[in-house]
Amino acid sequence: MMLLSLLSAALFAGCAIAIGQKPTINFNGTGTLLGSSSSAVQIMVEQDDWPAVLRVCDDVAMDFGRVTGLNGTVTLLMDGTAPSLNSSMIYNITGRSTYQMRQASYGNKGGVIIAGTLGNSTIIDQLIQEGKIDVSAIAGTWEAYVSVMVSNPMPGVAHAMVIAGSNRRGTVYGLYSVSEQIGVSPWYYFADSPPQNHSMIYATNTTVVQKSPSVKYRGFFINDEAPALTGYIMAKFPPSPWGPGFNADFYKSVFELLLRLRANYLWPAQWNSMFDVDDPRSQPLADEYGIVMGTSHTEPMMRATKEWNVFGHGPWQWNTNVSALLLTHVPRSNHANYGSQNQSIYPFFVEGAERSKPYEGVLTMGMRGSGDTALGSGIETTLLESVVSAQTQILDNIWGNASVQNPDIVPQMWCLYKEVQGYYQAGMRVPDYITLLWTDDNFGNIRRLPLTNETDRVGGAGVYYHFDYVGDPRDYKWINTVQLQKTWEQMNLAYERDATKIWVVNVGDLKPLELPISHFFDLAYDMDLYDETSVPYWLEQWAAREFGSAIASHTAALMNIYSVAAGRRKYELVDPTTYSLINYDEANRVLAEWQLMQSAAQSIYDSLPLATQPAFFEMVYHPVTAGYTYYDIMISVAKNNLYAMQGRNSANTLAQHAQDQFARDHQLSIHYNTLLNGKWAHMMDQTHIGYQYWQQPMRQALPGLQYVASLERDLAGDMGVTIQHTNASVPGDDMYHALSSNTLTFTPFDPYGVSSQWIDIFSMGTKPFSWKISANASFVSFSQTSGQLSPNGTTDARVWAIVDWTKCPKGSGMVMINVTASEAQPTMYDQQTLYGTQYSMPQLMLPYNYTSLPSNFTNGFVESDGHLSIELEHWSSNTSTTTLNTTGVTYHVLPGLSRTLSGVTLFPVTADSQTISTGPVLTYNLYTFTPTTASNVANITIVTTTSLNTNPSRPLKYAIQFDDLPPQTIQYIFDQPGGANPTGWLTAVANSAWTSTTNFTYSGPGEHRLKVWALEPGMVLNTAWVNLGGMRPSYLGPPESYRVE
Repeated sequence: MMLLSLLSAALFAGCAIAIGQKPTINFNGTGTLLGSSSSAVQIMVEQDDWPAVLRVCDDVAMDFGRVTGLNGTVTLLMDGTAPSLNSSMIYNITGRSTYQMRQASYGNKGGVIIAGTLGNSTIIDQLIQEGKIDVSAIAGTWEAYVSVMVSNPMPGVAHAMVIAGSNRRGTVYGLYSVSEQIGVSPWYYFADSPPQNHSMIYATNTTVVQKSPSVKYRGFFINDEAPALTGYIMAKFPPSPWGPGFNADFYKSVFELLLRLRANYLWPAQWNSMFDVDDPRSQPLADEYGIVMGTSHTEPMMRATKEWNVFGHGPWQWNTNVSALLLTHVPRSNHANYGSQNQSIYPFFVEGAERSKPYEGVLTMGMRGSGDTALGSGIETTLLESVVSAQTQILDNIWGNASVQNPDIVPQMWCLYKEVQGYYQAGMRVPDYITLLWTDDNFGNIRRLPLTNETDRVGGAGVYYHFDYVGDPRDYKWINTVQLQKTWEQMNLAYERDATKIWVVNVGDLKPLELPISHFFDLAYDMDLYDETSVPYWLEQWAAREFGSAIASHTAALMNIYSVAAGRRKYELVDPTTYSLINYDEANRVLAEWQLMQSAAQSIYDSLPLATQPAFFEMVYHPVTAGYTYYDIMISVAKNNLYAMQGRNSANTLAQHAQDQFARDHQLSIHYNTLLNGKWAHMMDQTHIGYQYWQQPMRQALPGLQYVASLERDLAGDMGVTIQHTNASVPGDDMYHALSSNTLTFTPFDPYGVSSQWIDIFSMGTKPFSWKISANASFVSFSQTSGQLSPNGTTDARVWAIVDWTKCPKGSGMVMINVTASEAQPTMYDQQTLYGTQYSMPQLMLPYNYTSLPSNFTNGFVESDGHLSIELEHWSSNTSTTTLNTTGVTYHVLPGLSRTLSGVTLFPVTADSQTISTGPVLTYNLYTFTPTTASNVANITIVTTTSLNTNPSRPLKYAIQFDDLPPQTIQYIFDQPGGANPTGWLTAVANSAWTSTTNFTYSGPGEHRLKVWALEPGMVLNTAWVNLGGMRPSYLGPPESYRVE
């Protein structure tokens, strides 16, 4: 894998980690000294180069100072002549009048970096003519660069690192690669990543040719920005005349961040701001920085949503009947003669396009309804076609027809978001020079990608993706829940299907999504470096860059686990009912995993120098600790409710614990908001506890708690008992077991599944008591056989019943367990009512099945408790890896792309549809003990990721076969017309999984075969559950069954 090779090369060479970059910098004395704590690097650049390049030269000079303690110098070649390009906005923002940075009086001259853009730099052009640098690989390309060591590049310079960009951003990326390599993170400002410290920085004698990015326009969308980002803006920047101060002083840092991340494209904040109006400096500043501006899917022709709300007249509604008149060259003064609605909207479009003409941008075409809604009640293609026609005429009038039809001159895109995809489904088309921006479903599942007959469109295609969303089934806009493995899988699919013109991702408030943003842009910049196993290696590079190599591997492992755990279900959708308290010990297992993550985060945080702790807190410690706290709240509330129903005194203790964690959640937010003297004030103001429907709660609200009457004794006495897999408790009555019964029965124990289950003994009265537990079989033991409990409710006793199979008799049977209570110095009444006035001593029944496998059963799964659970990467055989496979289509495992372990999918993702007769098949050997059931049915559920049908003519399908029964082909996603999401989508995205169940005749105990075929690339298999009558409800399903290898 190329990423692993780069990581190994960088570490071996003693280089700083620059993610995805071939090393040109080292700290071990190899090559040419560039800068040190006593010698300042000299950066030389042509005065007539792009302002974006000149500004970044200053950044790099200061980055050397951040690392060595001594800023570099910037020398403008041809200084004294008037520059040909305007830098007025950069000067305005910085308060400077030149890019030239003089040498510090205490520093010596260091090494030289010469930077320039082909065609805009006399020195670079001269070096090309002299044959000292070879730019043939990048000339005429998009955003590429060459970095090479050159001898005698100019008089007085013996050696120089020369960086030549194919265009202005190519040069910028080459320069920022140096910054990242010397130890300055792109997140040095927005996430407070500390610069590394080095006393000596050397240029390696190597040549790097950085090709054009994989995706042409790579950007993010600042969206859903209240309350957090808007609160931050209100606290840090003066307001505009129309609202919060989303001004150039804010955006300058956003522009720099994008460029340092090797991105180039921005959809600015939407809901309560107007990028071009709030601060007239913002758009020209973006252009001087080299940022390509756009507007969102619901903001056509470079106009912000709020601009219509503030300056528009009448409803935001297009009138089809008058649009044709407006296509002619009608003076703007006469527009009012042509309809009461379009007379405002048409000039509104014109003004947006005219305003954007001097700058680099991508125009949004089409039109949606006001406030991110549908344009009409149905799919009105004639209406939207007239809008696009009018917009096209406007652009023709401004740029000329030939320029409009050239996407390199006037880039345009039509975003097929939500219902707009329905227009395409209904047959609406736009000119081929307009980029089709396909979208995900707001939950990271791409809905449509180019078909074979759509890939030759000159405008190409792209993807609008989401890391943040407001809407059904629930908002998710608090902290990072992005599963990096899923991001790779979906964007790789887009890349291989030629959707590479634009990738733009909705990042909400920007913070706290630093981690997935970095990953997304690294994929977009050079997708070829990354494969399905790359996430752990990428995370290690990311952690080394942000926090240092000493803790990189541990941090990477932590965040890899976090990515899976947080991706199982959005926080906002996790409530006290999500995870089962009684089945498979699910809630406890999940909470224990979060607790381990939090402990790891705490340990790493405590080991860090003070300068590194803020960055680690923002990007690792806070999401992990806040995630653990959130899960602890929800699971504690669930336990409280269950324990109160069982009459446990500990219900009240759990209620207090939930309230304490609720307060801890608040404290974490306050810590974030006040970190570094309030630098990120209000950035953690987002409510996240107390959802009642899809929209955010207006105020945090703890889920309902229950309390028991601690001064009153339970009618069934002071001691209660319950066991795993049931809500029932004894003695006493409840809805979960027969009235007046004092017996509970475990699920069966067997050597291939459950060998231990827990028993909870608890206080539900007002007096302390002692308890004892015993069994009538010597092969059953207990983790504890006696104890005492007080009524204060601070502890319950969890006792594990354990079967020793070396002592257990063969076959099946039942063991009786007695749990007795006694009280010190009881009164006569106490003695007679140890178990209440009408109940008796609890008894527990432990069924066991000592089953044995035949010696010839190998490489397969063994049933227990009436079910099998199979992680599908654990196949018994796979024909795609054998000589039988002549198609070249193979199964690949995607580690972590699952709620539990991994995903299995077909490669290449551009393969044809597969068939049962010719496609590769996965086979799983099974052994069962369950007798023939009353219905003789095995219900087999396949769990897949939430991927969607990106090709409407090839819906995702799989085939499944049990034993020699006829295979069944299953289509589990059914698209709907009008751009609607598929049937069952709300449940699937909430659960982060599609599940589909198929019934087969079950022939009885013995050896069986399960076969699974993925029939379409793009579907990702996770898990199979074979239910022979024993599966119980849970979120994640049973843990994986015993496997014989």
